Amino acid sequence: MLLHKKFIATTILGIFSSAVLTVNGQSADNARFLSLAPPGGMPIIPVLEGWIANPDGTTSFSFGIINRNDEAVEIPLGEENYIEPAEFDGEQPTYFPAGRTVGAFAVTVPESQQDNDVWWYLTTGESETLKVPGRRGSSAYELDFILPRPQGGMQPMVGIGENGAQRGPPYGLVGDVEDYPRNPAQVGIPVELIINATDPAERDPEDPRFEEAIPMGVSFEKHQGPGSVEFTRHPDTEVEENPYDEDNPRFRFFREPDPNELRIEGSAGLGRVYATFSEPGEYIIRTKVDVHRGPDSSNGDQCCWTNVWQRVMVE
Repeated sequence: MLLHKKFIATTILGIFSSAVLTVNGQSADNARFLSLAPPGGMPIIPVLEGWIANPDGTTSFSFGIINRNDEAVEIPLGEENYIEPAEFDGEQPTYFPAGRTVGAFAVTVPESQQDNDVWWYLTTGESETLKVPGRRGSSAYELDFILPRPQGGMQPMVGIGENGAQRGPPYGLVGDVEDYPRNPAQVGIPVELIINATDPAERDPEDPRFEEAIPMGVSFEKHQGPGSVEFTRHPDTEVEENPYDEDNPRFRFFREPDPNELRIEGSAGLGRVYATFSEPGEYIIRTKVDVHRGPDSSNGDQCCWTNVWQRVMVE
């Protein structure tokens, strides 16, 4: 009996020692998965969402972000945030909100370069540099933005201002900010930002889910800029209230929209918000319009949304 107990104790000690050696070995090989978060925070992870074969023969690479920190992180353009080849550098974000951002921007390459990789490099503080390639070829990463979804869902058409020309997939995703009018602003004084949007989806009118038009979600976000941007609701924006009773289990999952978020009722309309800038300089505001309330649209499915960017000069 004593020998049996010694054998068990020796076996447990051996397993424990082996586990310690294994953990140490993993820590040495890949410390970022087992160690505590570095003093400068968790690194921002660049993500390739997929590639789009555009009708004009060009190819667009859609990129996203994973920020595992509780707060937003700023990484200016330069040695810690750049794209190669250099001719495509400059459209990537410098502001990285907490959480997952799907389809933050895209890089479009001519047909002659469609088989070449486009690399995005990010360095967060003292963390190692992370990079991801924009690469065409794998069908698993091809995004069919041009085709309607099973229930008719498609990317919204979006323009800047009340009457600005609308653009949709794939051009809305890769829109040139210089095409849009500038909104002059002063430091500390709110400026009104406006987008107009249309949902082009053709849904089955006999389907009870589509008796009413699906609202479009709108979110305004800083994309680039030297200072902070504070968003406040426009007076015309109706704040969505919790639609569930308190005894409904879904009541506690409702989240009131942030000031930079709103929704457009119906199949067309305007989205308005006020933005206040803390420092002078040039900013880019990204506006994302989605139809994620539809049954065939979500970020996870890479459909259906459209991005537009607006350059704001602040004096």
